[in-house]
Amino acid sequence: MLQEVIFDVETQKLFNEITTNDPADLGISLVSVYVRQINDKQEEIGGTMYSFWDHELAGMWPLFEDAKRIIGFNSRKFDVPALSPRAPKNFSRLPHFDIMEFVRSALGFSLSLDSLVQHSLGREKTDVGTNAVKYWKSQNPQLLQKLKNYCEADVLLTRDLYDFGVKNKFLKYRDKWNNLLNIEVDFSYPKEVIDSTRQIGLF
Repeated sequence: MLQEVIFDVETQKLFNEITTNDPADLGISLVSVYVRQINDKQEEIGGTMYSFWDHELAGMWPLFEDAKRIIGFNSRKFDVPALSPRAPKNFSRLPHFDIMEFVRSALGFSLSLDSLVQHSLGREKTDVGTNAVKYWKSQNPQLLQKLKNYCEADVLLTRDLYDFGVKNKFLKYRDKWNNLLNIEVDFSYPKEVIDSTRQIGLF
């Protein structure tokens, strides 16, 4: 049995509100983290969702420590850098697995989470990131709940897209000519990762 973590980060600002292109300058509003156990066929046995507001992040980091794989979407270029001002020093060295990075490497260009889940799963994102920032700025309890629901829904979409790739060895997308195509993917674990007992400490 292996432990995996799937996560997503929402920020307090948009890029047009800061003077750099660094996600670290956007501030964190909320992080949702799904911790699960999988069997040797990479099938989920059980899992639990957690969400942490900006002032609660100190309690989040231990959830990542025992993960054999930390799964996100555009997480290496966005989520991990966004968390860097608040993260333990070794957070970026943990075993991150970025679905968008995998797709970009296979195709030579990026695709959105919404596009991939629409064509692979027949589903859609529940909201958009610009609204997530508006909800945070409002500090309205009902809108903050919408922000939490959105972030957690994105985590579950990321999980289900990843699991689709594990099971089927492909993801689906439409090209610029509207052709529905497959991206071959291999999300299996290298044997050395399965056999390894060494963990990178966060603290």
